[in-house]
Amino acid sequence: MNVDAALTSTGLGAVAAAATEIEAVGYDGIFSFEGQHDPFFPLLLAAEHTERVQLTTAVAIAFARNPMTLAQTAYDLQLASHGRFRLGLGTQIKPHIENRFSMPWSQPVARMRELVLAIRAIWTTWHEGAPLDFRGEFYRHTLMTPFFNPGPSPYGLPSIFLAGVGPRMTEMAGEIADGFIVHPFGSERSLRTLTIPALTRGAARAGRTLTDVEVAFPLMAVVADNDEQLMRGREAMRPRLAFYGSTPAYKVVLDVHGWGDLQPELNRLSKAGDWATMSSLITDEMVDTFSVQGSPDRVGAIVRERYGDLVQRVSLDTSARLDPVRVGRVLAGLHS
Repeated sequence: MNVDAALTSTGLGAVAAAATEIEAVGYDGIFSFEGQHDPFFPLLLAAEHTERVQLTTAVAIAFARNPMTLAQTAYDLQLASHGRFRLGLGTQIKPHIENRFSMPWSQPVARMRELVLAIRAIWTTWHEGAPLDFRGEFYRHTLMTPFFNPGPSPYGLPSIFLAGVGPRMTEMAGEIADGFIVHPFGSERSLRTLTIPALTRGAARAGRTLTDVEVAFPLMAVVADNDEQLMRGREAMRPRLAFYGSTPAYKVVLDVHGWGDLQPELNRLSKAGDWATMSSLITDEMVDTFSVQGSPDRVGAIVRERYGDLVQRVSLDTSARLDPVRVGRVLAGLHS
């Protein structure tokens, strides 16, 4: 099982040291995400200061951009990292796309599918010399003069990973993506009953199998050396689970466990700004279901027991930063 670490630095000035440390302690990959900062710039710095780890956007918001800009940025990062970059894309939700990014939103599954195909058509033009003639419902790319063509990549093309929750997006990822990023708001049961079957159906549509899709899971974890740390970590999970559970698109995960009726109430409370009450509705059983908990020496075995036959990559999203010694103990269990 490969293990990734998040670049959580608040500024670009801290990225080089963080990336160097992540590689040195034994992680297999680094991922960035689109939060308060751009997801691509940190990985360029990470590429310059590492030699081995894979570099993934997990995720960049696809619909905030267009296929040409995504194709060019990913191609350049593949070159800069000497073939270690993977383009991870997610849709976000309609209010963010329209009101934060001022971009169009419609038919997200069909739009994402077409966006990925358009990126690959652009890469084929650059890498193989094929004419650029992509004409879709949402995107059209028919112009590529030699001046704008970077030419073949000596490191091959980047992999494309897609993120999703619902069955239709997950199926589509199984059909066309190189990898799939499970949302942190997932559980062993939701992976077994929703995610993996959907990926399998999508892969079969394209004449592929599940082994053609690398599955990555940034799962929520509490790594604790004592009962006090465990209690603090568990309590930190409640507001986060309440936030995720309030999202209508994630109700399908709650439904798997018979908790779907909670979603409208969490959504109502979120609109009222009543975060304390939302957190109080998250039960101990929910915390246990959606997170793994254990000591640095034990948590790796727990992850492998739950998810070892389901995913090929994990990252541990913890409420507190782990020091290098504790990281080494965790990685030993995950790499076993």
